[in-house]
Parts: sequence; structure tokens; C-alpha cells
Amino acid sequence: MIIQVAVPGPFLTPLDYLYDLTEGPKPVLGGRVRIPFRNKERIGLVMNLPEQSDYDPKKIKTVIDVLDAEPLFNQTHLKFIEWAAQYYHEPIGEVVQAALPKKLRAGEAVEVEGLPAWKLSASGKKVTPNDLPKNAKHQIALYNLLKQASEPLSVSQLNGQLESWRASLKKFIEAGWIDEHRGLCLADTYLGEAPNHTLNDEQQHAVDAVASLPDKTFKAFLVEGVTGSGKTEVYLGMIEQAIKQGKQALVLVPEIGLTPQMVSRFNAFLQKPIATLHSGMNDSERLCAWHLVRTGQVSVLLGTRSAIFAPFKNLGLCIIDEEHDLSFKQQEGFRYSARDLMIRRAFDLKIPVVLGSATPSLETLHNAKAGRYGYLQLKLRAANAQMPSIKLLDIRGEKVQEGVTAPLKNAMQKHLEAGGQVLLFLNRRGFAPVLMCHDCGWQAQCPSCDANMTLHQAAFPSSADTLRCHHCGHQAFAPQACPSCECTEFVKIGQGTERLTETVTEWFPKHRVVRIDRDTTRLKGKMKELTDLARSGEADILIGTQMLAKGHHFPNVTLVGLIDIDQGLFGADFRAPERMAQLVLQVAGRAGRGEKAGEVLIQTHHPDHPMLRTLVSQGYDQFAIEALKERKLASLPPFKYQIMLRAEAHLAQDARHFLSELKQALLQMQSEQGADSNGLEIWGPVSAPMERRQGRYRYQLLIQSAQRSQLHKLWNQVEPYVYSSPLARKVRWSIDVDPQEMN
Repeated sequence: MIIQVAVPGPFLTPLDYLYDLTEGPKPVLGGRVRIPFRNKERIGLVMNLPEQSDYDPKKIKTVIDVLDAEPLFNQTHLKFIEWAAQYYHEPIGEVVQAALPKKLRAGEAVEVEGLPAWKLSASGKKVTPNDLPKNAKHQIALYNLLKQASEPLSVSQLNGQLESWRASLKKFIEAGWIDEHRGLCLADTYLGEAPNHTLNDEQQHAVDAVASLPDKTFKAFLVEGVTGSGKTEVYLGMIEQAIKQGKQALVLVPEIGLTPQMVSRFNAFLQKPIATLHSGMNDSERLCAWHLVRTGQVSVLLGTRSAIFAPFKNLGLCIIDEEHDLSFKQQEGFRYSARDLMIRRAFDLKIPVVLGSATPSLETLHNAKAGRYGYLQLKLRAANAQMPSIKLLDIRGEKVQEGVTAPLKNAMQKHLEAGGQVLLFLNRRGFAPVLMCHDCGWQAQCPSCDANMTLHQAAFPSSADTLRCHHCGHQAFAPQACPSCECTEFVKIGQGTERLTETVTEWFPKHRVVRIDRDTTRLKGKMKELTDLARSGEADILIGTQMLAKGHHFPNVTLVGLIDIDQGLFGADFRAPERMAQLVLQVAGRAGRGEKAGEVLIQTHHPDHPMLRTLVSQGYDQFAIEALKERKLASLPPFKYQIMLRAEAHLAQDARHFLSELKQALLQMQSEQGADSNGLEIWGPVSAPMERRQGRYRYQLLIQSAQRSQLHKLWNQVEPYVYSSPLARKVRWSIDVDPQEMN
């Protein structure tokens, strides 16, 4: 028997293997097999069962073992995986690796017994505070948490509420105070009381538009709703209708930090446990959630980008929240777009797909306005909340104190005195972006990148300040003396969230300041802890990066101040103005979501910039119209399609030479196609905006065409040359279809 197996590695098609039918169970399409590969063993997925092979049977290796008696993926899902590999020109085995949980990639059994969860035993309930050591704060915290819980607590639930609990749990188990249970491995099974959920007319219209589609009908919808318009309530209404029809729903969100609060809202409204999939879960939790949706034990899967590959028993609805968000595009390895794959998956299954955003990507908005997508708008904020007023603060010539002008500082004072919360947005973490010698001008540069290192202040007075590269992760202690002239006086240039927090704390000592960025939310559960402080009103001033920009509901925030957004007006990437506009409105949307009116102040050196003025005075829709006109004039997406080829090497000439040779091959193929290749453009090779990163020199080549098929046809013809080129061994190269970043 011949089987074709997707094997990890640079193989664009599955590899042929033999299977002796007298050896045991027959391999199944969509099941795993253990196969010999060179001098190792690998786990592969059966993609095809051809009648014969194009190769000499004597040279084909034999399968070692069949791991699955039943397929992990049905034929529709296998075709989806194959389509993804072909569209993104990615080796089929690498796409399968992205689709399988790590434990299955390692050959472990697909059956899941459930994850451990713990509750107090009968003897444990009799324990008194006197039975616990007085100084054992971790034991006391764990015991109090278990005592309050009505259901067994899982690993993820304990991690979300306690910093250290495993040693204490072990002692409790040894004492007989704890009973272990095996649960469904859901992120949070607490359902709570069902909320009173009444949709307004706009929301109900959106739900009805999707729910009224005939069965087995594909249609894509854009739900464009202003911030605070209740898009999540609309999603829940759509999911509720899908569940009533016996269908499952897949919901993608951009950030792990948004998942816990959405889980609790979904649980409470649907009164059903839901599964989650994201990188913050361990391998056992991920496999368990994957198994639950595959077997139909749960109706809803809420996840980040990688959840797009999860198999469902009866998927009937796909939703992607904040569809414009860059995090839905994988930027390393298999560079897929979860948004685009979701649309393709819905098309294959003939089901509706919903793309939601207050600031849709220009590609999605273009499709909606052209009639390819259904266009549903939510123009009103929920609960009659008003949209905030947005004003530009011209800071030219103004005295700026640690990035904050006097008008913004005065506005902060006014809103705090009125009992409101203040949110300050600065998309640069750390204390100062540049550390410079006062005498000679030396700057702390990263030894591996063309970038300055950011100064981070020490957490404790006894420890030293550090320099960190936010591009490659390199760290070093801040020097006590200049390496160039030995001067001991340094100038800290620019603002970061650390520096801004220190300054604002000095200005408003009676008010609690909370900083939310990647540095303060590294520990598991920390993001939820800090956002809960903000939501409850215990924190008066919130300072953070774009982690604060999306999805969060802070009803008492009445003032939002954007410290520095000018870099988005003049970025090297043609999408920089679009990203800037989306970020501004997403951050601004945190203001005035409750009963109090909101105010947004944007500091800028360019108050007359036409795109900025259009955004503030006429809104995102008019901004998008103007931006699309510019894109059309410049022959850029969505009016053209692109493939970006990147190469990096320790020697700059190796990367340049590789892409130059590739360009020559492309030009030759183009000339052979003749009239069929009219309108196809090849740009480069040129250095990346940051030429050197992590010690490697980076170059890129761009292919562009008004016809997507023409673009892929050309690359398909030249692709075998790339894999066989001797120059490919000297460089790391990658292909990025529909690139979202030019750097």
C-alpha cells in the first residue's frame, strides 16, 4: 500500500511511503503515522492514499507504525490545510505542524482523560487557621482560595489567582486535606448569573442578518461598530443562534490578555463552558481544548491566531474580533493570516464569517464597500453612552515636561478632581529610548542591531539599571562611565512608560498610578490583576502601551491622553498612517464608556497634517476613503497584490546576491510568459528599514501584480529553483504572501 505523508521539512508536497497491510491496522486519511526519515523517526500526517507511486518501490521506505485508527482531520479540513500550504507557498509538513498540538506532533495519544483540579477534602474542610503556620503566606492564600471555591480549581485557575501554590498544594495532599479530580480542562467553568441581555435595534439587525442565512451558505460580513457599541453582545447573539441550530462557533481575538475577560462574559451569557486556545496555556491544556471541540463536547472555541486550525465536529459560525489587528498575521516561519484563512475556511464549509472592528483594515473596508462582504454598522454606543470629544494639542513651542504638556497636565488634574480616571497612552516601554553621554555624544547601541538600546530602571534601589534591545532581546547593565570618553554624566533622551509613570506619580502623589505594558504583565495572571484594578476604579491613572488599546472596558475613564503619535504619520511602511489612525481611535475609545462624558487629547507637532485632521474632524470612514484614494494612485494594496521575499545573512553580500539571482530568475520567467505577465512588477532587492538585526543583514524583494493568480503562477514556476539554489544554503530566506509589514 502506498501512502503520501506530510513530513516536517522543506518538502512542498507529501512524501511517498510503503505500508505492509499484513503488519496491523490500516493507515487512515488524516491520521498520523510514525515514519523513518534519514537516520531518525518522524511523526507525519497521511494526506493521500494513491493507487501507485511515481517512484521505484524498492527505494521507498516503509512506515514504522500507525498511530491513529480514526482520522484527526476530515477530508474538508485536509483540503483546507493543503490550500493554506499552496497559497502561502509553505512546505505542507510545516502547515500540518501548525495545525497539530505539540503533544500530537510528538506522537502521544489523542485520547484525553482531563486535567487535574483540586478541592478541599472532608478533613480539609475541618482545618482551622491555627493548623497553618503563621508565616506560611502561600499556604494560607491557597487554603483560603480553596475554601471559597464551590468547584475544583484547575492549574490555569490557580495560576490566574496565586503567584506560588504548587509546594503548598503538595503539602496539603500529603496531609490528606485535598481531593484530586479530573475535569474537562476548560479555562473557566464558572458560569455565574446570566446577564440581562437586551439588544438595541442596530445590534439585533446585525444578529438577524447572519442568523437568517439559509443553511450551507457562505457569506462574509463586516461588523463596523464604534468603540463601545457592544460588538461582543452582537457576537454572543450570533453564537446563541448558532448553538440553537446545533452548530459550533470559532471566535478569534488578537491578544491573550483579552481572553480571560471574554471567557467570563461568554460563559455567563451562554451559560455553557467554553474552550480556549492560546500560547499562554500549557501543552496538556491545549490538547484538551483541541479534543473538546473536535469531539463536539463544547460549542464555542475562543482563541488567538493559531486556533484557526482547530478541527470542529460541526462548525457553523466564524467570528474574528478586531480583524484589523496585526497580531492575526504570523510574522515568522509559516507566515499566514488568520483572518484570511478564516474566510477561506468558512467558504469551504459554506458557513457565515463575521469580521468585527471599530477601525477595519482598508482591505476589509474596500471589500465591504464593493459589495463583496455584507456591511453591518453599529453607530451608537451601548447604554446611551456618548462618543468622546477628540482634540488635537499643538505642542510646537510648548514646554514639555517628560512628554506631557501643561494643557494635558491641567486636564488630568481636572478629571481626577471630578472623580474620573485618566489613561495616558505611550507606545514605548522602558525608562528612556536613548542613553547618551553628555560630553561626547556616545549612545548605547545594540551590538547586534541597527538600533539604540532602551534604558530600564532597576526594580530595587540596590540593583543596577539595565539596557535592553527591544528588537533582539540583548541586555546589558547600564555603564557607570562612558565607554568612549569615561565621562560619568549621561543624558536620558525621550520618554518610555517607566519614566512617564515615575513623573506622573510625583505630580499626583495622592492618586494610584498603574502601568500596563509588556514588562509589568510578564507573569501569568498579571494582566488580569492590573486590568481588574483599572476596571474597579482602584487605580486612578493608567499608563500603558497598545496593550491598553483594544477590547478593555474601563467605565470610569473620562480622559485619554496620547503622548506621542507623530511617528505613525511618517513611517517607512505605507501602512503606517492606517495603523496610526486605528491605534488613535482604539485608544480614544477607552474614554467615556460609562455614564460620564469622555475627552481625548492628542499631542502632536503636526496638527495640520491632512490625514490627522481628517481623522479627528470627520472620523475613520472619511479617513479610510482618503487613504484608499492614495493607495489606488500609488498602485498599492488592496488594488494590487504582493509577495515579499526576504533574505538575511551574516554577510550583507550573501543576502543581496541571493535575492539578485532570484530576481534574474523571475525576470526570465516573466519574459517567457510574454503578454501574460503584463503589469507584473519586481522591486529590489533593497535593505530592510532596519538593515542589521540579531547580527544578520536583511534584504528584501517585492513582487506585485493587479492579478493574484499571475503573481502565484510566476512564483510557482521559480520556486523549485530557489530550493535547489546553492546560494540558499548561505542565507535564511522566507516568503511572505500578502505582507502586512515592510520591515
